[in-house]
Amino acid sequence: MSKKEIWVVPFFGQGHLFPSIELCKQIASRNINTLLVIPSNLSFSVPSSLRQYPLLQIAEIQPTSTPPPQPGPDPGHQPPHGHPDQFEMGLENLLQAQATNPDSVRPICAILDVMMDWTAEIFKKFDVPTIGFFTSGACSAAMEHALWKAHPIDLKPGEVRLLPELPEEMAVTYFDTKRRAHEPPGPPPPLFGAGYHGPIMGGTHGPSGPPPPPHSGRAGPRQRGPPKHGGQPPWVEGLEGSIALMINTCDDLERPFIENIAKQMGRPVWGVGPLLPEQYWKSISSILHDHESRNNRQSSVSEDEVIQWLDSKPRGSVLYVCFGTEVGPSMEEYSQLAQALEATTQPFIWVVQSGAGRSGPPRPPNLGTAQEGYFPHGLASQVGPRGLIINGWAPQLLILSHPSTGGFLTHCGWNSTVEAIGLGVPLLGWPIRGDQHYNVKLAVAYLKVGFMISDDLLEKVKKDEIVKGIEKLMSDYDIKSQAKKLAAKFQNGFPNSSTANLDAFIDIIKSLT
Repeated sequence: MSKKEIWVVPFFGQGHLFPSIELCKQIASRNINTLLVIPSNLSFSVPSSLRQYPLLQIAEIQPTSTPPPQPGPDPGHQPPHGHPDQFEMGLENLLQAQATNPDSVRPICAILDVMMDWTAEIFKKFDVPTIGFFTSGACSAAMEHALWKAHPIDLKPGEVRLLPELPEEMAVTYFDTKRRAHEPPGPPPPLFGAGYHGPIMGGTHGPSGPPPPPHSGRAGPRQRGPPKHGGQPPWVEGLEGSIALMINTCDDLERPFIENIAKQMGRPVWGVGPLLPEQYWKSISSILHDHESRNNRQSSVSEDEVIQWLDSKPRGSVLYVCFGTEVGPSMEEYSQLAQALEATTQPFIWVVQSGAGRSGPPRPPNLGTAQEGYFPHGLASQVGPRGLIINGWAPQLLILSHPSTGGFLTHCGWNSTVEAIGLGVPLLGWPIRGDQHYNVKLAVAYLKVGFMISDDLLEKVKKDEIVKGIEKLMSDYDIKSQAKKLAAKFQNGFPNSSTANLDAFIDIIKSLT
């Protein structure tokens, strides 16, 4: 296979890029040439450690032109990846150059993030088979499909509905159905992973290509709008031409959901994760250092300062509070959170992102302009050494792997969820939108390693609920025991089931030559 290679095309955003990088490492380590295809604007997020893999290369697609500013309240803002048409054109040019150069390495298949399914048409022109790739978990995809099949679901308060072929713990509640009525307006955005800005639970909207530039109303290169009534979830439609599907998960976490998707798809479905840094798996019983695997962005503290603070706290006593770089509570709820942290006696680390509580899409970090947002001014002086407030980037793996950390208040993005589960840290889930609602349901109801911050997220979360949730999480012996029990399955490193699935994938690819 010296003249063949596998291309991996992630969606635009770090929550998709990092798992894709780890997937590339897994493939390259099996003696297969691997090419990671990204827009040049994302190159700053690629760690230098990739140079250790001689069979792993990076292709950066340069913008062909600068798109005109979009109308709206923030016309100067452009997405970090530029206009999707630019990437589409650059990808086709790259494939054309490979096809016309007899000395080039040819792609034998392409692994496409499901939110990049629109690029499958380009690969089809060059007779390159494609494989879909979910950077989120299997539960979110299985629930989306099961809810579509069970439509309509009309429940009264206190009623639940079992979903056929899924675990009974994932039964739909009245609250689940009511949440759909509170979906924000606008064009249908992608469902899975980072960058999601739309419907928050189980609707018919799924991955439909890259998100539109702000305020333009554009739904991606193919102008794919919402599915017609009765149509399948778009992620299913987007995978129609794929020969298989990969999911960033493993049997130990989501086997029933993986099997469910395989049955629905009628083709191979492989759990190939969790796709976390290799250092995570090699050092899972010790403190992890993020700078070894992830680029350190601007932060108000150093890793050494974080370690020193954690070392001063009792084992299992620290609550880690962190939401995503692109999603989080409202300004009002952040204020309630600050009051709750002041009211408890719990030591805590709170990561406050730039632009916290700000509505609208985040600013790209390379613009260098700070976003105005919430910051808990005065809280540090009120709590003293009991609290550590980090403004900006935080070494999450270090914090979660430190023995002083005993709980994690999180939005339940998939990467954060599996990082905590693998390290035995119980979760207090505060989902905001998209797959986060499925992830927290998986963690709380099925895996039983955490709690929900509130019974009714249709209402603003209040201080008393937060205090109650923190105290429950940090004192519940059963939850802590279950979290440690589940984490023990990962003590020997990368899951055996995922290793076997990656080997099966390679066998299929070899058969294509």
